[in-house]
This record gives sequence, structure tokens and C-alpha cells, in this order.
Amino acid sequence: MVRNGGATRQVLTFALVGALCALLDYGSYRALLAFGVWVHAAKSASFALGTTAAFFLNRRFTFGVSAGGVRQVAGFASLYLSTFIVNVLVNALALHLLPPFRVEYAVAWLVAQGVATAVNFAGLRLVVFRVGKPGGVGHRVVG
Repeated sequence: MVRNGGATRQVLTFALVGALCALLDYGSYRALLAFGVWVHAAKSASFALGTTAAFFLNRRFTFGVSAGGVRQVAGFASLYLSTFIVNVLVNALALHLLPPFRVEYAVAWLVAQGVATAVNFAGLRLVVFRVGKPGGVGHRVVG
């Protein structure tokens, strides 16, 4: 079943799913930090948890895809592996550049999340779910 809607609806749904997954990511990040987990390991684990939820929720609700093949899963894994590296590096860079203050970890997390979100939407729409492209969501073959 394919029910992808327009780009505006996709952006809004992506934002809602993203907010939900960001809460899951940030909540698990803070919980792991509270348990004394090394900051970069906590960021890695929280990103993996949020990412897994994002795949299933975006596939179903943002892009309207009820099932996916190996190409889709491989594309998603490649995109999120790249984004994972960017996310952790941006988080580390932000922590390095920010002066120590009460919410430095929250600010670094927000900066890393913002960069990752922009990369993820573009990658999901154009590569993983190939919206409007041959073989992708919403593409109709005429003939």
C-alpha cells in the first residue's frame, strides 16, 4: 500500500515523527548519562534507539509504505550510519566549542539533532523511499 501524500504533508508528518523520536532519543540519552554511561556511548545508544523508531514510523506514516525490500533497508542503514557519524561528531564538536554551563549537553544534543534531521529527511525522501522516482513511492508507470 502506498499513501505518501504531498511534500508538505510529508514534512509535517516527518516533523511529528521526528519530535516523538527525538524525545525518545533525548530521554534515553539523559537516562544513560544519569547512570554514568560515557557521554559518547550514551549518545550512540540513544541515537540508535531513536533511529530504529524513526525508520518504522516514517516508513509507515510519513511516506505511506507498508513494506520494504532489502534495497530500502540497506539504503536506510547506509543513510543512518552516515548520519550517526555526523550526529556524534557534531555533538562532540559542540561540546568542545561550548563553554561549560548548566545545559551544555542539551544544547550540543539539539545542534547535533538539527543537523541530523535535515540530512535524514532529504535522504529518506530522495534515496531510501525515492518519492516520485521510478521504483519509488508514488511513481506510476504509464503504458
